[in-house]
Amino acid sequence: MIPVLGYSGARVAVLGLGRSGLAAARALQAGGAEPLCWDDSAEGRAKAEAEGFELRDLSRADGFNGVDLLVVSPGIPHLYPSPNPAIAAAWTAGVPVDNDIGLFFRSFARPEWNGYDVAPRVVAVTGSNGKSTTAALIDHCLREAGRVSQLAGNIGLGVLDIDPPGDGDIVVLELSSYQTDLARALTPDVAVFTNLSPDHLDRHGGLGGYFAAKRRLFAEGGPDRAIIGVDEPEGQYLANQLSEGVGDARVIAVSVTRKLSGPGWSVFARKGFLSEWRKGRQLGSVDLREIHGLPGRHNHQNACAAYGALRALGLAPREIAAGFASFAGLPHRSQIVGERDGVRFVNDSKATNVDSAAQALQAFPNIRWILGGMGKDGGISALSAHLGAVRKAYLIGHSARDFALQLGGLDLEICETMDRAVARAAAEAEPGDTVLLAPAAASFDQFPNFEKRGEAFIAAVKALHGAS
Repeated sequence: MIPVLGYSGARVAVLGLGRSGLAAARALQAGGAEPLCWDDSAEGRAKAEAEGFELRDLSRADGFNGVDLLVVSPGIPHLYPSPNPAIAAAWTAGVPVDNDIGLFFRSFARPEWNGYDVAPRVVAVTGSNGKSTTAALIDHCLREAGRVSQLAGNIGLGVLDIDPPGDGDIVVLELSSYQTDLARALTPDVAVFTNLSPDHLDRHGGLGGYFAAKRRLFAEGGPDRAIIGVDEPEGQYLANQLSEGVGDARVIAVSVTRKLSGPGWSVFARKGFLSEWRKGRQLGSVDLREIHGLPGRHNHQNACAAYGALRALGLAPREIAAGFASFAGLPHRSQIVGERDGVRFVNDSKATNVDSAAQALQAFPNIRWILGGMGKDGGISALSAHLGAVRKAYLIGHSARDFALQLGGLDLEICETMDRAVARAAAEAEPGDTVLLAPAAASFDQFPNFEKRGEAFIAAVKALHGAS
């Protein structure tokens, strides 16, 4: 646990008692603060009471009397589409609002660091797609190279649940826009921006607000090194904003759409080969084509971003290549879960938006595509340019019929359920085909989260194997 510093004796309200909220309450208490906990659900309140925390109904008129700080869980809207009433009440009462990420960065450095040879460092990864894989890949390669690393944030442990780092240790954080948007402190040593595509627009008041939330990770703390995906205008803008001139080595540009040239530091992938260039010279390369844990161009982008961060941390190209080779990939992200009669089954349940689904559709040949769920604004019409490898689509969930109307002349079948979609795709698949779950939609119509949706796909695939 990272005890929260600076609030000893203070009364701190904690709104939202899921994983991050309860972790914040514990860390505040460990640092000498008095947590006052609240959640709209009785279940959340019961968990806090079971741990001995005091409850405070923050919706009451006197809810913020004597409160010095409000800590908010990331799932609670603070501005768009409308502020949570408790957050608006905190504003009215003049109570500062923060989240667990802000508390982490304010409390990370400890007095005992004065005796360390190398101060611990934080790598923070954000972006629309690929940030989980990128963060996990960085952590994996560090461990494979013998470094001590902890993975936390939007993946792994909550940021305040990690162990206090030792001499030279590294903490790798995956941070969502919900987390970066509200944090009062953001001071990573190395910051990574993978890419940007429209997502969570209602929460951020549009694409500009969404990008602004991501940009805070770089603008607020000024990382020593920034690894920036420059395949979208926003990434190009961000890289330019952070650079002090041509060849500024504090910015490492990343691309999977073109060769990057010039005197600066860059990492790019073309036709499955990753290349590192600096000052006009090639310094390293990795053949990504046979790395099973990183299939497709979108994973090659993740590999480039991770490579840049690892080089910024001092790893040699050969160490990074060895780490890549042993990386098995993450569950629910281009995860190969079985093979039957020459047909591969791939679980990419995390492909919850159009952009991530498009990347998955470009990663495999001869696709039997399972998609659907709770559709997002804009539908899936933008995927029409990425259907060349799709032999047939099998639609499930709430938006199945709406999606069917947007797929033009593509051969398709409305299956409603995951079990039926997997069974139909498997029955029609031929050797060399890939049955791909890439939903392009949220899961909440049929499953509590994308993980449970992916698990249902895996269970259906296993049932096929059991029947064969």
